[in-house]
Amino acid sequence: MTRQLALFDDASSPRDDAGNPDITPRVTDEDRAVAARVPSWIHFGTSSWSFPGWAGLMWNGRHTDEELARSGLRAYAQHPLFRTASVDRSYYGPLRTTDVASYAAQLEQASALTPTLPRFRLVSKVWEEITTAVFPNHARYGARAGEQNPNFLDASRFTREVLEPYLPYARHFGPFVFELTPMPKGTFEARALADKVDAFLEALPTGVFDWAFELRNEELMVPRWSDVLRAHGAAHVFTFWTAMPSLRVQLARHGRLSSRVVVARLMLPPFARYADKKAEYAPFDRLVAPQPDMRDDVLALLRAAEEQGATDAFVLANNKAEGSAPLTVKSLAERVARELDSAP
Repeated sequence: MTRQLALFDDASSPRDDAGNPDITPRVTDEDRAVAARVPSWIHFGTSSWSFPGWAGLMWNGRHTDEELARSGLRAYAQHPLFRTASVDRSYYGPLRTTDVASYAAQLEQASALTPTLPRFRLVSKVWEEITTAVFPNHARYGARAGEQNPNFLDASRFTREVLEPYLPYARHFGPFVFELTPMPKGTFEARALADKVDAFLEALPTGVFDWAFELRNEELMVPRWSDVLRAHGAAHVFTFWTAMPSLRVQLARHGRLSSRVVVARLMLPPFARYADKKAEYAPFDRLVAPQPDMRDDVLALLRAAEEQGATDAFVLANNKAEGSAPLTVKSLAERVARELDSAP
């Protein structure tokens, strides 16, 4: 987290006229050809973008993670295959207005340089203070570890402390993802959690932003969960994550999509541990363990979205899913270009 939030300079790197690192995207003719055949309502992207190991995949030249965190979004958003990205740092603390303004400015610059590309929008993870019901037993939570969180799904705090800086820049942002931290069994009965989400959504502003909720407890994904999201037009996040059922099973349980916006997050293979995969897959420059069932499920989800008239689908890949998020995206985009081609 600290390295992602840090914004330091490396004087040895090339600089543009404004003194910022001169980061450019690596785009091949094949990338352009595939991107031209991906329907514009499908937005592929990655969980964050500040990975030096992506040199030669996403970036021309080599850059530090600090440089990429500060200035890499402008280059990233010029790549035709990548039309979204997840802002993961916002999970650890609310973004300041200056942070949001910086992202918006980079996206404006990217759009001016690549005006023919489909619209790019960021997906923001919501601060864990709002999405954690019980603080994990981890040292970084100090005395609160293992304790219930009185701020869980506090609509007032979310609106005031998280959402407010985004309001002037709303056009650059897609759905907000509420990743509900894994809860000890018995923390909530399934209906009680759904009712709490219902009350939370009832208190949020409507008509500007989209909301998406990600479960990390399979037993809480019951019909009432889907009914509540559907009533508010909020999305269920279809997550490929160690302790959740497959995307296809989630789709079957969820039934008809609950929102015009579809969100899928490809995070971690079944029964895997995040730290283990991070160590195994770094520096994230190759596919180590392709997940063919996961890819099939993404295509099934996108077909369902197309059939049900979804206006946008955001598919976000993490390095820990297969080894390299950009290569996961490129493989999925190639599948979509072949199987969901909307070009004349």
